[in-house]
Amino acid sequence: QGLIVQSMPERDWWNAIDPAVVADKKGDGWMAFGSFWGGLKMVKLDASWTKIAEPQEWYSIAKRQIQLDENGNDLPQQIEAPFIYPKGDWYYLFVSWGLCCRGDDSTYHLVMGRSKTITGPYLDKNGVSMNKGGGSVFLKGNKRWPGLGHNSVYSFDGKDYTVLHAYESADKGLQKLKILEMTWDNEGWPHVDEADLDNFKGFLSP
Repeated sequence: QGLIVQSMPERDWWNAIDPAVVADKKGDGWMAFGSFWGGLKMVKLDASWTKIAEPQEWYSIAKRQIQLDENGNDLPQQIEAPFIYPKGDWYYLFVSWGLCCRGDDSTYHLVMGRSKTITGPYLDKNGVSMNKGGGSVFLKGNKRWPGLGHNSVYSFDGKDYTVLHAYESADKGLQKLKILEMTWDNEGWPHVDEADLDNFKGFLSP
């Protein structure tokens, strides 16, 4: 139904990709998005959920610490794909760190934080804001699945699941869809069992 957000080179220090929408406790819609340059953003949507609300409300919700290359130039922040999942009193923010789409060389992995308000600040398990480089590891890859990320979270029949993509080393590093059940600890943080990555045995592609 038309353009909602667009980033422009030389104008914006953020990238308008990887959107995900979520309702707050009042039923208002918000869209989180963004990748690399300038970190992840959030903007409030109007009642139709097809346009930015007026007056506009914009927030920064997650960044990574600036890293420099050997010449002292800023490197991309390697953060993308925000997804916010409301549960109980909290909003949980899941994001992907690292590089995707490189097969066995992928460094993609998932980190998380949470907030009592949808606009943040989202804090990790150590109380560090994700806007200041914080983020607790939710799931990392292993030798069989060297990179995984860009997840979402859903509830079915009273159980929570995360849906993500992962690169299978045994199949030339090709990308596979994974659905993993989540559990919650006594502190209210979600967990997945890394062993579940191997529950489905794929086949080699030709």
